[in-house]
Amino acid sequence: MSERLAVRKTYKLYIAGAFPRSESGRTYVVNDAKGAFAANAAKASRKDVRDAVAAARKAFAGWSARTAYNRAQILYRIAEMLEGRRDQFITEVRHGGASKTHAAAQVDAAIDRWVWYAGWADKISAVTGAANPVTGPYFNFSTPEPTGVVAIAAPDDPLLGLVSVLAPAIVTGNTTVVIASEPAPLPAITLAEVLATSDLPGGVVNILTGHRTELAPWLASHMDVNAIDLTGVPHEDIRDLEDTAAENLKRVHRPTTTDWTDDPGTARMTAFLETKTVWHPVGV
Repeated sequence: MSERLAVRKTYKLYIAGAFPRSESGRTYVVNDAKGAFAANAAKASRKDVRDAVAAARKAFAGWSARTAYNRAQILYRIAEMLEGRRDQFITEVRHGGASKTHAAAQVDAAIDRWVWYAGWADKISAVTGAANPVTGPYFNFSTPEPTGVVAIAAPDDPLLGLVSVLAPAIVTGNTTVVIASEPAPLPAITLAEVLATSDLPGGVVNILTGHRTELAPWLASHMDVNAIDLTGVPHEDIRDLEDTAAENLKRVHRPTTTDWTDDPGTARMTAFLETKTVWHPVGV
């Protein structure tokens, strides 16, 4: 009786809730920390970037219109699903060279971070909004609204760092196009499988794998991207991407030295919010 052949996993992109291969047909080799072959990951192209942005834009109206409570439910569901695949994520994080203990701690922290941001979904408006004092018979309210489509260059911390830049963008109603860690993309694609089964509408999160130096300029120059997070971009590329992003007045979040295990605070949520101020006559 012959031995059974294992079914090798094909790591693909995540666009509009589906898992397409790159339209270019390209892949690149992902090695583990010891230099051994781990997998082939899809190498996204400019066309894949355009498709991902189109999907994010299409999903924006529906996602931003959902109640904060419903978005909280979905983020909590992501945490539930990630918890159910905890062992798989630990294995993939260990490909980056982490010990089993450290990898387990990173995965647990990532799960907890989804729950943490889920709790903020219906509170961030109260913290950042205001009823402003005015002289006259008017009410004056300032309320936060999502910026729109946010491009994110994820850090090389393949799971906790990824969750820490992704969750605050979507919890407030933005939709996203994410460039996964280039050397360690496997946790990002596995996270996409979690997102696809967590009631998150297709297009809210789109994940591309490939070379950041190739993909980031297309996102920075795309006229339908409203903001860009440069956290995972090499320092020498930041200025050029900022100049490119200025063409359509994108919001730019510059990289900072970050310990992803620290309390994340509210800064990443407020970075991609706009403030709408409304005047209303008293008594009407």
